[in-house]
Amino acid sequence: MPSVQDPEQSAQGEAIDFVPELPLVPPVPSATHHHHHLHTHHPSKDERPHNPRQPSHTRSVDIEFFDPSGVGELRRTLSRVSTERGQAIAPSQISEVSDDTLTSEAQFDLEKCMREFVQKLDESGKKRRELGVMFKDLRVIGIGATARHQATLGSILNPLNLLKTIHETRHPALREIIGGFEGCIRPGEMLLVLGRPGSGCTTFLKALANHRDEYHSVDGDVMYDSFTPEEIEKHYRETLTFAAKTRTPRARLPGETREQHVERVVDMLTTVFGLRHVRKTPVGDAAIRGVSGGEKKRVSIAETLATMCKLISWDNSTRGLDASTALEFVQALRIATDVSRQATSVSIYQAGESLYQHFDKVTIIYEGKMVYFGPADRARQYFIDMGYKPANRQTTADFLVAVTDPKGRTVREGYENRVPRTAQEFADFFKKSDISALNQEDIESYTEEFVGKEHRVSHYKESYHAEHARHTSHKSPYIISIPMQARALMLRRVQILKGMMAVQVIQTMTFVIQAIIIGTVFLRLEDATSSFFSRGGVLFFSILFAALSTMAEIPALFSQRPIVLRHSRAAMYHPFVESLALTLVDVPKMFIILVLFSIVLYFLVGLQQAAGQFFIFLLFVFSMTLIMQGWFRMLAAGFQTAAPAQTVAGLIVLVLTLYTGYSIPQPSMIGALRWITYINPLKYGFESLMVNEFHGINAECSSLVPQGPGYEGITLANQACTTVGSIPGQELVNGNRYVELSFNYSYSHLWRNFGIIWAFGIAFVATYLIFTEINTKSAGASATVVFKRGSKAHVAKQGSSDEEKIHSGATTPDQEGNASEEAKKAISDTRAMHDIFSWQHLSYVVPLPGDGTRMLLNDVSGYVAPGKLTALVGASGAGKTTLLNTLAQRVTTGVVTGDLFVSGHPLPADFQAQTGYVQQMDTHLPRATVREALLFSAKLRQPASVPLAEKEAYVDKCLKMCGLEAFGDAIVGSLGVEHRKRTTIGVELAAKPQLLLFLDEPTSGLDSQSAWAIMAFLRTLADSGQAILCTIHQPSAELFEVFDRMLLLRPGGQTVYFGDLGHHCQTLIDYFQRNGARHCGPDENPAEYILTVTGAGATARSDVDWHQVWLKSKEAEELQSELERIHSEGRSRPPPQPTYHGEFATSWLYQLGLLLHRDAQNHWRDPSFLMAKLALNTVAGLLIGFTFFKAKATLQGTQNKLFAIFMGLIPSVPLANQLQVPFIETRSVYEIRERPSRMYSWTALVTSQMLIEMPWNILGSSLFFLCWYWTVAFPTERGGYTYLMYSIITPLYYTTIGQAVASMSPNAEIAALLFSFLFSFVLTFNGVLQPFRLLGWWRWMYRLSPYTYLIEGLLGQAIGKQQITCSEVEFARITPPSGQTCAQFLQPFVNMSSGYINDPDATSDCQYCAYRTTDEFLLAGFNIQFSHHWRNLGIFVAFVLFNVASVYFFTYIFRIKGMAIRHWIKKKVIRRK
Repeated sequence: MPSVQDPEQSAQGEAIDFVPELPLVPPVPSATHHHHHLHTHHPSKDERPHNPRQPSHTRSVDIEFFDPSGVGELRRTLSRVSTERGQAIAPSQISEVSDDTLTSEAQFDLEKCMREFVQKLDESGKKRRELGVMFKDLRVIGIGATARHQATLGSILNPLNLLKTIHETRHPALREIIGGFEGCIRPGEMLLVLGRPGSGCTTFLKALANHRDEYHSVDGDVMYDSFTPEEIEKHYRETLTFAAKTRTPRARLPGETREQHVERVVDMLTTVFGLRHVRKTPVGDAAIRGVSGGEKKRVSIAETLATMCKLISWDNSTRGLDASTALEFVQALRIATDVSRQATSVSIYQAGESLYQHFDKVTIIYEGKMVYFGPADRARQYFIDMGYKPANRQTTADFLVAVTDPKGRTVREGYENRVPRTAQEFADFFKKSDISALNQEDIESYTEEFVGKEHRVSHYKESYHAEHARHTSHKSPYIISIPMQARALMLRRVQILKGMMAVQVIQTMTFVIQAIIIGTVFLRLEDATSSFFSRGGVLFFSILFAALSTMAEIPALFSQRPIVLRHSRAAMYHPFVESLALTLVDVPKMFIILVLFSIVLYFLVGLQQAAGQFFIFLLFVFSMTLIMQGWFRMLAAGFQTAAPAQTVAGLIVLVLTLYTGYSIPQPSMIGALRWITYINPLKYGFESLMVNEFHGINAECSSLVPQGPGYEGITLANQACTTVGSIPGQELVNGNRYVELSFNYSYSHLWRNFGIIWAFGIAFVATYLIFTEINTKSAGASATVVFKRGSKAHVAKQGSSDEEKIHSGATTPDQEGNASEEAKKAISDTRAMHDIFSWQHLSYVVPLPGDGTRMLLNDVSGYVAPGKLTALVGASGAGKTTLLNTLAQRVTTGVVTGDLFVSGHPLPADFQAQTGYVQQMDTHLPRATVREALLFSAKLRQPASVPLAEKEAYVDKCLKMCGLEAFGDAIVGSLGVEHRKRTTIGVELAAKPQLLLFLDEPTSGLDSQSAWAIMAFLRTLADSGQAILCTIHQPSAELFEVFDRMLLLRPGGQTVYFGDLGHHCQTLIDYFQRNGARHCGPDENPAEYILTVTGAGATARSDVDWHQVWLKSKEAEELQSELERIHSEGRSRPPPQPTYHGEFATSWLYQLGLLLHRDAQNHWRDPSFLMAKLALNTVAGLLIGFTFFKAKATLQGTQNKLFAIFMGLIPSVPLANQLQVPFIETRSVYEIRERPSRMYSWTALVTSQMLIEMPWNILGSSLFFLCWYWTVAFPTERGGYTYLMYSIITPLYYTTIGQAVASMSPNAEIAALLFSFLFSFVLTFNGVLQPFRLLGWWRWMYRLSPYTYLIEGLLGQAIGKQQITCSEVEFARITPPSGQTCAQFLQPFVNMSSGYINDPDATSDCQYCAYRTTDEFLLAGFNIQFSHHWRNLGIFVAFVLFNVASVYFFTYIFRIKGMAIRHWIKKKVIRRK
């Protein structure tokens, strides 16, 4: 709790105020002292080295606030350590270095010890540095328009728009974001920055923190003491940051090692900020469970303090925190600022009074203008004197923001024509005020004392350089050397890997499982020439899988980029060192994984059983994995966002795979593209693996010709082997000769290639490090409102507004005034509700693991009447949202008991359809317009009998009611928080709820004015006759008074109060005061008061059992009597009738039509998605087509055609992954908001999702076909079947299989992993990588794989029934017996098998080609027959139909009945136990 001192202590503190250090807890002066001075007499530098902390009413914070027992333990520990070192501080010494303490004990004191650590450099003869900031005429100029049109595929392809984009890039529009700012922040001061969203708060904080890169220019005089912004950026970067290791000074306590310093700092910070109990807990994120929200904020503060930074900006850091946690955050900031003499600036939304009192200064920003900068405790009176008055119980911060809102401010009587109205008038008024004069004096005083003082510069530099490690340049902003940075970051990376051990296990298991699968497919290869092709396949897979698995890292690299940027700006480490540490730590991890992978694969397949060759295999697989990891990381580092990086990565993978030399050997490549192999690291790795494996092999020929009946007595002299590399007269084929003739590979290249590979690797990693260092900044999000094409008026109107304002959706005062009047008129025209919704003795119990249960709601009763606004209030975990979900019939597990009535009657069958439920999260399709979102709701939720024109007219009325008329054509995803919330409410109102409106925390995350606007809107709705029930989390007094009634719950779902609030909440306050609560002060927030007295606050406790008090109160009896009266009156009238005659308001076909229209719009407005789809098909078609350009009719040419078709199926993997993302996004909107509202059937959604993807995928595959088919030189007359199979049915297949996998996956990441894993089976077992005759046990998978039939159909049709003409190198050369021609000797064999004789009449050197027709080649090698092509088409269509059924089945099992099935399984498991 805050420390309070008496006047004597305060006077004593002031008497010794001119000491070098800030008191840990600032003195609280007596009431007789003057309020916070901006300018006082400043002694000379000889009297004191630092500016004193000015006397202030700023509230101090006890250092034991968060963890009293931990602080006590730390105090004892540090006392012992200090005594052991002989550094214990005597009381007399303490009094010399501090002005006051929290305790008067003469024993060792933690606060003094901490100040001793902070003063360490002073004691060593070095000056401890401080840093403030002074700014005059600060002006920030931004780039770009503030509103723009939504891009579509049509606009992207329009050449006129391209020219316009080029022009705008060359001549960007400039605008002033903030201007006219003047002031200073001294060391030890906290500045609160207030303003509406979009006013310029973020820009101002970034300017203070010297973050200037994203703006066109930052003008004006800004000085950090005697340093310019350029000097700070180059040499002394100090802003936000993360850990003690990277900022450990070289100058430490005598005898203290670097490790001891780190441990001491961590121990102190975790203790002071109450984090000792979570030291071993992950911080956590959306996916990983970690510490609480308040603890996360304290981790950030401790992290910042550990870096010893002197100037800190916090931008809206309390968003999403409740009031008590936000207060803890600011209290922790106060401690941090006081202890280390930092200059702290903070922007906060909905700042409570107790929070506000911790700040020294406040600045108010109004549309980019500074309208106040001065003492925090004089700001309220300044604006009252100006002519504005605060509302009843309005907090100071809310009042200060309200005066910048034309709708939120109230003018005092007599000042109507005197007060300023516009931002410029406010700024001009301030410049003429006394506060502005004080501010100017403060600036001049700061300038005189700090700016241009050489001795301060030298002191600062001396202090700064003393902290630098011995081998670190004094000009560097980093205080430790690069090796020390690398060591700290490597250790952190190891800790992260330990914290994600499950991920490492999954990654290892993935490698091992793939090795087992491929190893068993190619199980124990024979030592014969028949295994040559398979050996190449195994080696190709081993190098490709390990290398390409690293591509999955790209999204993770982008997700950590903001953290690296923040740390590098804090001068903690170079970004490239973080990348280097990541690379180095991954080396042993990948080594372990690849050793397991290589052992399993190598020995299952039975590759060369020699130690040397195994270790060379392992060496090259390991090296190639690291090098390709460096390649993909380099690629990611070169882009600003993940999407283009992944697209380019996908195309490059295709290039690397094609030009490795496996699918098309280098001698067969066309000259124009052969150069790609020389810059492909995979080619060198594959060559090395091939020559390593085939070196030393002398394999027995599997195909000697001639042989068989009639050739029993011939010798090798008259036989030849058809395998490339064979020598006439020899039965064995040499492996070296085979790879040289087939691939142009040589064993002598083995170690040359190793050097080339590592040259690539070094180049990739070096480029990766360079890119990381210069391209760390992520691409900034657009700060513009986006409008539908055709809404020119909106874009023109908003063109001159500032960047942040537009993103918040702000409008001009005139627009707001007109909109407000129109909204009130529209609301007054709506039909009032008449039925009263009530609940009586409601309880809700959920099962726990084991046989236990937990009661979430306990005997709760209440009602919601038309025309009344009822609040559900309680601390976190009290059951507010649970009760709301239970009342709205949205709980799916557990047991609900009690009664729910509508005017005394049971709930109608379509109760969910007759109510509106506004969720806390604003879940919408991001590319729909506001009007489209409301109209979609109206069309599907209002009865089908209502004419469309009437629904459209009602939507226009809803837009007026919600104040969204100016934003009807705005894209929902580009709106600010307030207007998104209004859209969510509008979507529910458009459904015309007949009974009531539920809202779950509608003000969460909003600034005070937006929260007030939403609550005022709800108040107007209630006044028009709507019944509204709304949960709200610790509102301000102003918001709280908007409600009529309140239901207060405590943890366990027990009622503490239900009833009217009364005027200024007096009825509520009287109830608690009458039953033993303390008195509520006149300026106290009633909402905070009731939570505190009932023990619901962060630190509050209560000895009174308020639930029992309620049960025994007359108010509880009156509630039951009132409920009985409501029920009896309601039963005298007819029950409410269902508005739906079926499950939904509209027919299934109507739902499907609307969903198809919405999905088509969504796709059209996502040009990056469609362009990626079309570009991938086009580029892949051209690439594969020209790689196998005009394939000849030779054996190799036929094989090239085979691989041209096989490789053409590879793009289906990224295309299927891509379409899973919109499928899951749309499904999430349905599950979260649309399904509980009974808008449409899930089958209509699934059907529309499939139907909308198919045309685009068919178009993409058609482009592929056009770029690919004739380029490879497939016969034109057979193009029809190939087009049907490849460009129509194949897209249907990968669309449906991709969505089937997505339908059983919780998110897109898991869907992508699952799909890639399943698809690897499809590609492995289709008979191409391993021919059918060699599959062995896996033949059942060959028959089960749909691509078996697709490939057989495509290959048989495109290649079958054609002649083969062997090239010179492909002929087997046979010497016939003396006296026989080639035909006489070989014709019987040709008749029995296949092939042809090139020169039948020759008597020597017979040239035998193994295949005459492509049918012989396909049947013998791949079990493919031309005659099966229509059968294959039918079977493949059956697979497509199976996939379609699977999408419905998996959606039903995993999403529609998922909760019920999981609950049933859990019950069965528990019962068995």
